[in-house]
Amino acid sequence: MTVHLEDKPQRASVPIHLTSPEQWREHARALAPPVRRWLAATDFAGKVHSHALVPGADGALAEVWAGVRDAADPWALAALPKALPAGRYHLGNAGLEVDAAAAAMSWELGAYTFDLYKPRQREAAQLSLPLDARSHRGLVLAAAIAATRDLVNTPAEHMGPPELAEAVRMVGRQHKAKVREIVGDELLGQGFPAVHAVGRASARAPRLIELTWGKARDPLLTLVGKGVCFDSGGLDIKSADGMRLMKKDMGGAAHALGLAQMVMALALPVRLQLLIPAVENSIAGNAFRPGDIFKTRAGLHIEIGNTDAEGRVILCDALAYGAEGKPDLLIDLATLTGAARTALGPALPALFCRDSGLARELVDLGLELRDPLWHLPLWRDYHGLIESDIADIVNTGKGAMAGAITAALFLEDFVPAEQPWLHIDLFAWSDSARPGRPVGGEAQTLRTLLAWLERRYRRA
Repeated sequence: MTVHLEDKPQRASVPIHLTSPEQWREHARALAPPVRRWLAATDFAGKVHSHALVPGADGALAEVWAGVRDAADPWALAALPKALPAGRYHLGNAGLEVDAAAAAMSWELGAYTFDLYKPRQREAAQLSLPLDARSHRGLVLAAAIAATRDLVNTPAEHMGPPELAEAVRMVGRQHKAKVREIVGDELLGQGFPAVHAVGRASARAPRLIELTWGKARDPLLTLVGKGVCFDSGGLDIKSADGMRLMKKDMGGAAHALGLAQMVMALALPVRLQLLIPAVENSIAGNAFRPGDIFKTRAGLHIEIGNTDAEGRVILCDALAYGAEGKPDLLIDLATLTGAARTALGPALPALFCRDSGLARELVDLGLELRDPLWHLPLWRDYHGLIESDIADIVNTGKGAMAGAITAALFLEDFVPAEQPWLHIDLFAWSDSARPGRPVGGEAQTLRTLLAWLERRYRRA
């Protein structure tokens, strides 16, 4: 941890004062002339993610000035932990005041490095914050986001279905949740034939991982995450370039677990069910084939048009199982389609929802929190694109158009019409580095989903 919550965080630490490009002139006028002249000489003007070190009369570091976008910036301090000299700092009061939750989260994630295989180049600077609920919340968010990134960043060699199950068990132990697994051929006997079909060719057995937590009297919240720990494409094998990042195809499962971790850590008044169908889409003599037909848990028969559209196949069994409990809300998260990325790019997860008002609320909240997602339609006129001549439904559309929508329509067939449901198609990866958000696995829209769930259930 690089953030420390203390009763008196100012002790033996250097103050960091925050400003913005718009407010720097006002803040500069209030400074002592020597400090103002020093900052002018260093060309500091409050530029976002810039900083300046100010020495004292003895030559030691006396204070730091740092530029932020504005007081609501969730990534306000993210550039500082790896840039400042090693030591202990606290937030000063000569400039802008940022939210304690944003300060804690942005500092902790600013220090984030995936260091499982390569040691850190240097220790990050430390920040002392007041011991209060907002600071604690920021650390909860940072811990869940970092854990989500770690799961996505870990290569498939060390993050197969068994290791993903162990990650769920570890979170479960932290929060006294119950975790169970249905593994291998047990899936057939317990009604998960689609999960079994996709994962049966791997040397690492497929499984359905289930975590439950909370009080029976509270509303049931069911989260489902796509857990394809590696996707070769199956017999419809991907190209080398297409396969390069497929360790991240369990990003939906990592997000669902991260959201579950937040819900439990903040004691949201819900009864939580987390479902992760975990498989490796491999090639072997017993791999599922194009043209195969499987009966699913819901009783619908799926024709396999392409083995590289496997995510929706495993999700359909998990969604059907989750819907059986008639939850107050069912949410699935998945790295499901390249079509969603073509439509919205890597930074905007696609949201599908039957309730347009609810979708608008989520989109607006995401923009407010700077953790965006975007609403795409469940356009029923396109359902004919996934209708099969010899089965109830086929897992690929007829042509390349509307791929994200037809994938969502496929999933919708397994969710009862009266069931409140959100489907989120995300990328789980950052291709470009920004402060607090290095290249690699990324948690997307988790802060927005958590805030929206808090509105829904705290208010209730």
